[in-house]
Amino acid sequence: MTTISTPAAADTSVFRQAMVASQLRPNDVNDARVVTAMATIAREDFVPGTAPDLAYRDRALPLGGGRFQNPPLATARLLTEAEIVREDRVLLIGAATGYTATILALLGARVTAVESDPALVAIARTTLADVPGVELVEGAMAAGHSAGAPYDVLLIDGAIDELPTALLEQLRVDGRIAMGVAQNGVTRLAVGRRTAGGHAAVPFADSECVVLPGFLRPAAFRF
Repeated sequence: MTTISTPAAADTSVFRQAMVASQLRPNDVNDARVVTAMATIAREDFVPGTAPDLAYRDRALPLGGGRFQNPPLATARLLTEAEIVREDRVLLIGAATGYTATILALLGARVTAVESDPALVAIARTTLADVPGVELVEGAMAAGHSAGAPYDVLLIDGAIDELPTALLEQLRVDGRIAMGVAQNGVTRLAVGRRTAGGHAAVPFADSECVVLPGFLRPAAFRF
């Protein structure tokens, strides 16, 4: 009988290394700090009920309540294009269970992580309990957290139809934006900056990216 060997339950580093080798490095995730952080953090700890090997596959993972964890590649590309530097003040929208906030903390950022789902916030309070430099805020994601403004970076770990003015105004002028954009059923990743008169963002990749609730563009009235 053929036996298929799998890593011991306590050692899932082989899955992380496979994620890095097959998903991140071939797809322009060229910030060594991002790669190192994602190769270090046990992603399965942030997706309850998911087998460790499945946690690292290039797909969105269900978190309950209709919410999903972004695929690893989408998060990695957003983090890379955001060009995070130590001591950056980052407003993270779509904190979910705390995975991306933990990566940002490893990169040396000071993170304000906003999440609207109470069940996900409860999980994040546990996963982030020992992570320094992260403030977890429960509230409407489209509202952000103005008490911590201005921020150097606005990172939206998911796709939205429209960037709310309330979030943009919490970013300093020339601050960096990295986000997913949902248009006509297609999701893309985009990067940009706040300008004196608004913002400029340019899509840089088509990518599976989870759509966040609460950001729907108002439907235009048609006769």
